[in-house]
Amino acid sequence: MLKPTRKQEDDAEGRMPLTMHLRELRNRLLKSVLAVLVVTAVAAVFYKDLIDFMMKPILESVGCLDGAARRAGGQACADMTVNGLMAPFSIALKVSLTAGVVLATPVWLYQLWAFMAPGLHSVEKKYALSFVGIGAPLFLSGSVLAYKILPQTATILLDFTPDNAQNLLPVDDYLDLVTRMVIVFGLAFELPLLLILLNLTGVLSGKRLLGWWRGMILGITVFAALATPTGDPLTMLSLAAPIVFLCAIALGFCLLNDLRRTRNDPDAGLDDDEASPLDLTPVGVGAAERVSSPTHDDIT
Repeated sequence: MLKPTRKQEDDAEGRMPLTMHLRELRNRLLKSVLAVLVVTAVAAVFYKDLIDFMMKPILESVGCLDGAARRAGGQACADMTVNGLMAPFSIALKVSLTAGVVLATPVWLYQLWAFMAPGLHSVEKKYALSFVGIGAPLFLSGSVLAYKILPQTATILLDFTPDNAQNLLPVDDYLDLVTRMVIVFGLAFELPLLLILLNLTGVLSGKRLLGWWRGMILGITVFAALATPTGDPLTMLSLAAPIVFLCAIALGFCLLNDLRRTRNDPDAGLDDDEASPLDLTPVGVGAAERVSSPTHDDIT
C-alpha cells in the first residue's frame, strides 16, 4: 500500500482549497503580528524619546514651551497632563505599538504580497521586491504627512479655547489622535498599491477603474474630510491631493498592464463563459485542380 505524500504539489495556477487559504492567511497574519511585536518591544526601550518626538511639534506650534500654561501674549495655551496610575504605562504602550506598526511596514507588506502571490503568473511574482520597496515608503510618507500637519491641526483646535481659560490636554488623548492620523494617512497612501495588486491578480481592469474615476475622487474627498479631525479645507486637501495623484499613477499602470496582457494573450479579458470572437472573413481556396478519370488498370 502506497503511503500518501508528505506535501501535495502546488497547483500551477495557484489554486488551493478554502481551508488551505485560511491556513495561509493565519500564518501570514501571525508572522506580521510577530514582526510588529518585536519592533514594539525594541521601541519600548526608547519610548520617552518617542513621546518627546511626537509632542514637540504640537507644543511649539501653539507656543507652549517648557510646560508654560500661556503663550507670550497671555493667551491660553495647553498643558499636557497624565491622569491616573496606569496612564504612564498605557501611554508607553501606545507609543511603542504605533512605532512597531510603522517601522514593521516592510514585513507585513511582504506578507500581504506573499498571500496574494499564488494567484499571479510567474512573471508577476517577480514584483515582490518592487511591491515592498514602493509600499513601505508610501506608508511612511503618509505617516510623515500626518506628523507634519499635526501642528496646524492643534492650532485650529486650540483656538476654540475660551479667553482666560486653561486647556488641559491629556497625553493619552493626544496620542490617540496622533495614532489615528498616522495609521489612517499611512494606509490611505497604500490605496494606489492595492489597485495595482488587484489589477495584477485580474480582479480589477484598468478600463473598469477608469470608469470609476469620478466616484473615486468623490470617495477620496469624503474620506479625507472624515479622516482629518479638524475638517478644514487645507488639511483635507493635504490628504486628498496626494492620494488622487498616486491613484492617477496607479490607473496609468493598470491600463499599460492591460495592454501588455492583451498583447500576450488576446483572450485574457474574456469571462469564463464568454466565447472568443471568431474570424468569419472568407478565405479564397484557389483554382480547382483537374483530376483525370481513372482507367480500368488503375481500378484493378
